Amino acid sequence: MRVFSVSHQHKFLLVWTKRWHEPASGGGSYHVSAPVLHPEDSSIKPVVRTRRGVLKNPKPVLSEDRKKSARSKVWKNEPPVLQMPNQRMFADSRVSSELRRLSVEDFPAERERQVGQRSTLDSKVDNYEVVFGVAPCLLALTQGRRKPRRLFVKDGETSQRTSLLQVCEEAHRRGVQVQRVSKRDLDKMSSGRVHQGVCLQASPLSYLTEDRDSSRRHRGDTPLWLVLEKIQDPMNLGAILRSAYFLGVDRVASSLRHSCPLSPVVSKASSGVMEVLGVYGYEDLEDMLQVKVARGWQVVGTVGAGPEESQIPVTQCADFKMTKPTVLLMGGEGDGLSRRLLSLCQTLLTIPAGRDLHPGIESLNVSVATGILLHALLSSRRSAG
Repeated sequence: MRVFSVSHQHKFLLVWTKRWHEPASGGGSYHVSAPVLHPEDSSIKPVVRTRRGVLKNPKPVLSEDRKKSARSKVWKNEPPVLQMPNQRMFADSRVSSELRRLSVEDFPAERERQVGQRSTLDSKVDNYEVVFGVAPCLLALTQGRRKPRRLFVKDGETSQRTSLLQVCEEAHRRGVQVQRVSKRDLDKMSSGRVHQGVCLQASPLSYLTEDRDSSRRHRGDTPLWLVLEKIQDPMNLGAILRSAYFLGVDRVASSLRHSCPLSPVVSKASSGVMEVLGVYGYEDLEDMLQVKVARGWQVVGTVGAGPEESQIPVTQCADFKMTKPTVLLMGGEGDGLSRRLLSLCQTLLTIPAGRDLHPGIESLNVSVATGILLHALLSSRRSAG
């Protein structure tokens, strides 16, 4: 390859003018760029263009991809852009995410900043969990039963909705840091569930324990407790809590074993009711029910539309009248109430079907059945009063 110095430019210019159409010894034709035609400017270094690219002194190190890019710019007025090592060229938004990731790896400070940000999005930091959804986050902030750590809000126009602004204002009022993140981050924190553009990192909720005022009456009405045995689906538990709160149940209790925990999924399914309504947990429901019976409470169980032969009276829910403190028992999704709890019931309630049922679809979802039975019992309590 030929190298041209400033002192020999005139001589080579004359020779090349005569040999313009002759093939060069290195293969291919050459032409001289503007700096060669102006030798009086010694500050401009000579540049030689070829059909295969640009030669500079000093010569930059090119990767294979950039060599291909340089070859594609044959016979253009401007030389191809050559990026030197560690030079950032990502102002153009069209640069692929893969290249952006690779560029960050070349800058330790930037990489440390992003790693630090990712650590704040970890939903398991310091035994915290992530509550998601507008109503659960707002109620978790206002009720004071959780210890909030950080509020994450979707960046963009969604964050200007009135409901989200209300959550942000409540977090700010309580000194909780608010951080704007992408929808992808929120999807990850909520495990792909519907988060409505907001997640709250907060301490978990657990079942409450028995207190000294467990037998007190509320609002002067005949009390009604809802007791759940082995409800394992968090969506069902959330729906049950929402119905119980709306209809006016005095207490909700649950078996601790073989029951789903009070998770953020339950809170979202309850539309935030779990943040308001305390749910009591019992290791042994049988002992608690025996205490209630000894105090004059009646225990009411539930059976399907076509119950088997039973020694316990079966009554349609619309015909039952609640005249004294009552415990309504609801069994799990699979087997219903256990024999131990059924043996403590004085009455079994059933919901009559409105048509002849096909085999296999002879029952209601437990959350739907609970709502119907609670409405029937509480309506009878009001009419009796």
